[in-house]
Amino acid sequence: MATASKQLPTDTANAPGSVRVEIFDQVYNLRGSDASYILKLAEYVDSKMRAVSEQTATVDSVRLAVLAALNIADEFHLLKRRLELPSPEAQQRTSKLASALDEILEDTRRTG
Repeated sequence: MATASKQLPTDTANAPGSVRVEIFDQVYNLRGSDASYILKLAEYVDSKMRAVSEQTATVDSVRLAVLAALNIADEFHLLKRRLELPSPEAQQRTSKLASALDEILEDTRRTG
């Protein structure tokens, strides 16, 4: 599991706002304004790498990282597609509202 801690600047490598995280047993010093968000991302990547590690026979961390990145990219694109395409319920409601608006506009033109 990923862990994180804020680093105090003791040398030039540790800048203010630096967060120490551990992903798949490797330590990284990252910079950012929100340490808890960085930790959340690190935990997510760590969990993906560990899940891929359990499903494959490879021990090469670079291969695991690439496979985990592909899984994360797949999740991202599926969510993006879902947000771009309106649900059938939303399409049906939009159609009904458009029809109702057309009726009101036609009535207004007839009486106006």
